[in-house]
Amino acid sequence: MTASPTSGSPATIDTVVADRAFLECPRWHDGRVWVSDMYRHEVISIGTTGDVRVEATLDADEPSGLGWLPDGRLLIVSMERGLLLRREDDGTLVTHADLSSVATGKLNDMVVAEDGTAYIGSFGFDFRGNSRIEPANLLRVAADGTFAVAAGDLRFPNGMAITPGDVLVVAESMGNKLTGFDIGPSGELTNRRTWAAFGPELPTDSVRAAMGAAAVAPDGICLDADSGVWVADALHQKVIRVEEGGAITDTVEFPTAVFACMLGGEDSHTLYACAAPSSSEKARRNTRDASLLATRVKRAHAGRP
Repeated sequence: MTASPTSGSPATIDTVVADRAFLECPRWHDGRVWVSDMYRHEVISIGTTGDVRVEATLDADEPSGLGWLPDGRLLIVSMERGLLLRREDDGTLVTHADLSSVATGKLNDMVVAEDGTAYIGSFGFDFRGNSRIEPANLLRVAADGTFAVAAGDLRFPNGMAITPGDVLVVAESMGNKLTGFDIGPSGELTNRRTWAAFGPELPTDSVRAAMGAAAVAPDGICLDADSGVWVADALHQKVIRVEEGGAITDTVEFPTAVFACMLGGEDSHTLYACAAPSSSEKARRNTRDASLLATRVKRAHAGRP
């Protein structure tokens, strides 16, 4: 398979792992790619030789966002139950925070700051084609498990990244934009603004109407060393690189839909993408046609995740 960046010659795309259900939230950590396989209820990691290791299994729920506390313990978003789980040193999973009282619908993606503060999005509504788009909360969980609503009135907050300058960038999948916040000394979010807009505001009467009008459906994101954000466009089978203000500088096209991305690899120049024919839970739950793909890019990873 080949990719088509906007500059330079086409790049080779490699398959890192295949035969999965639906992959989300890739992370590069300790020399391995970590990723949630939602409908197999597993968090897996893949080494540079292609070995796959099951890191955690959620018997009663679907894993989503991943991150690590400063002491190295893994945090896992448990979507349906509204929990943030913590993997202890012996491998057991315990509740780090029960967010069901403040979540608006299912929990979603997550980014964890250097001090262990986690920012977690939520759907805002039952995600169906005819569903009306309702505002969603973005949650903040301190390293000790205490939590608060960090921001409200977002349109399906999804992938997030933290810049070296402590700016939180949030992909609003139903908002046609990336939104920025300054992170305060206690983890509070201030100075909300549009970091990059891909087009005008979308209709809210249904998911179908919003997706039909969207120029980009920003899903998972990551940051590079030149302050660009790589965005998995869930609608158009591509990952784009956008700069603050909205300029799109690079595009990598894929032969199937992509829903999340991450920069990593031994030199931080590998762009990983979670790929599947669709994001439909009904279609993906009992299939094994999702994969993790990878290609090389010229800019290295920066920030978090």
